[in-house]
Amino acid sequence: MSPDPMSPDPTSPDRVIVPDVLAHWVVKTARPRQMIEWYGTVFGATVVHEDQQIAFLTWDEESHRLALVKLPGPLRFLFPLARLRRKIYGVDHLALTFGSLSDLLQTYERLKRAGILPVWSINHGPTTSLYYEDPDGIRLEFQVENYATPEETAEFFASAEFEANPIGVDVDPDHLLEQLRAGVPERELLVQGAGTRPGTVPRANTKAITWKTL
Repeated sequence: MSPDPMSPDPTSPDRVIVPDVLAHWVVKTARPRQMIEWYGTVFGATVVHEDQQIAFLTWDEESHRLALVKLPGPLRFLFPLARLRRKIYGVDHLALTFGSLSDLLQTYERLKRAGILPVWSINHGPTTSLYYEDPDGIRLEFQVENYATPEETAEFFASAEFEANPIGVDVDPDHLLEQLRAGVPERELLVQGAGTRPGTVPRANTKAITWKTL
């Protein structure tokens, strides 16, 4: 049998080896206490070490998932527009995947009770996503995969439907939650349009940069 051309030789020095996981991220912040409280509420994060310079937080088996480098508090006033940098240039957001729509919506409901609401809720086509912003304006995408396999997702990316609207259609998380609890199967709620409440018009987002994506 001839070798598969898509499978690189594992002994080749040119073989691309990718990381296994995203281990952690580090944030410089002048709001360390607010950040610790926010991530404690959102992820159940606990502080594994904290001193005057830095705090390490984790919420799973990793030693730390987030490190906060503490900056002097007055920097918040010296750079009042610093949290807006993401809206203009550089890294836009981090995406974190939930195992099911039920988990995503239960998290939405829990955070809503705590006064934390998504800044944007959308069915992108490949995913159903809720976007949140921490106290420093860092945007986190909480998502669930809409397709069962990577192959199905790849097919959607190659479709005319995705080409016509690569951003997606806004959803109402409360409407999705109501349907889920009424017994509607998750697979039906992951279809674009399922998150549109009756009597309202589905809002398509065909542009990558809008007031919501910012």
